[in-house]
Amino acid sequence: MEIENLVQRQRAFYHTGRTRDAAFRIASLQKLAERIEKYEKDINEALRKDLNKSVFEGYMTEVGLTLSEIRFLAKHTAAWSRPKKVRTPLAQFHAKSFVVQEPYGVSLVMSPWNYPFMLSLEPAAGAIAAGNCCIIKPSAYACATSSVLKKIIGETFPEEYVAVVEGGRQENTELLEQEFDYIFFTGSVSVGKLVMEKAAAHLTPVTLELGGKSPCIVERDAKLSLAAKRIVFGKFLNSGQTCVAPDYCFVHEAVKDEFIGCLQKWIDKLIGKQPFSNPDYPKMINEKHYDRVLGLIKGESVVTGGCGKRETLQIAPTVLKDVGADAPVMQEEIFGPVLPVLTYRDIHEVEQFVASRPKPLALYLFTGSRETADRILGTLSFGGGCINDTIIHLATSQMGFGGVGASGMGAYHGKKSFETFSHAKSIVEKSTWMDMPIRYMPYTKGKESILRKVLR
Repeated sequence: MEIENLVQRQRAFYHTGRTRDAAFRIASLQKLAERIEKYEKDINEALRKDLNKSVFEGYMTEVGLTLSEIRFLAKHTAAWSRPKKVRTPLAQFHAKSFVVQEPYGVSLVMSPWNYPFMLSLEPAAGAIAAGNCCIIKPSAYACATSSVLKKIIGETFPEEYVAVVEGGRQENTELLEQEFDYIFFTGSVSVGKLVMEKAAAHLTPVTLELGGKSPCIVERDAKLSLAAKRIVFGKFLNSGQTCVAPDYCFVHEAVKDEFIGCLQKWIDKLIGKQPFSNPDYPKMINEKHYDRVLGLIKGESVVTGGCGKRETLQIAPTVLKDVGADAPVMQEEIFGPVLPVLTYRDIHEVEQFVASRPKPLALYLFTGSRETADRILGTLSFGGGCINDTIIHLATSQMGFGGVGASGMGAYHGKKSFETFSHAKSIVEKSTWMDMPIRYMPYTKGKESILRKVLR
């Protein structure tokens, strides 16, 4: 089989030892950045075709972030690759202890369609930085971007080192039957479970970047207009097809009407009263998702939006009010430009609501109270988030990004990416010029007394 053969060839290349050289990894990352810059126009055209992303949004959320991440990794790979000295306990005198970062070997990166460029290359760059070979499997739904990725990777690396495998379900199935040393998956919870099940057959470690219903909480003391502006940005970016987009909004009942008015105002200002006439307003990836999202609106109280344009697969930015907790739109991740607004009287209600459901990938809190912020951060479990903003916590190489519970496991970005694709090998190097007799038989009261002192 072609895929099986590719995995075997990558394993053979890995065993040559070339990828263990930090200089080789850094040069590989630099080549990748150069190739991305060379084909930036092609990337932009592909993102426009797949999702109707503007050049600005494409650079802000995909190309620019990817280049920044690759450059960050290239800058720090040499330092991260060096053995790290750690303190040696007195009980192990005389010795030195250190940790060696060792690549896993042959890795698989499976990426989704919503940010098809960034979510393919950012984890792959982490695999390269850590010294792995890598197979990238883009989503078949974003076929234009997938084609560009194959061209970029094919011109940059020999396929026995880094390769792109295009295709759909058949190729995904065949890939998951192979024995990889690490699997990095970004996508839905249902497919993530399948990936983990397949990985378990080979005891392959995995990172799962999933999703879930990420709440947004607006307290009565929040700056409502600014909160609405930032929520509109985070929710309707990429037409809501963002894994960390605010999925629903809890607003204090005392400011509900004012807040909804602010949402309408900023939708009109930022996207336009006629969103289908905005050339930069993204579309849904395909008809299946277009119909699914429109179906979630049915029967709900629409404040604004609520309609679609099938010819372009666009759905107007939609705000729903007076949404019940048992409504269909509250049962699954929306992954589209629809924002349900619920109300609460006391923050306890929100805490109980969020805590009773699967742990979300993100949480956003808008408040002027440090006490409230500390309380939410200390009470609720979620992957990551923002106070007084949305989604920007993932746009940095200085912090790891990942889920918890049903929203995923593991993390990446910056040093976390390097560590994710590395095994930390702990080594103790013992001196030979002396050999302390305390650990050897015969055991005596005197030895026990010394042992108790050194192990305190």
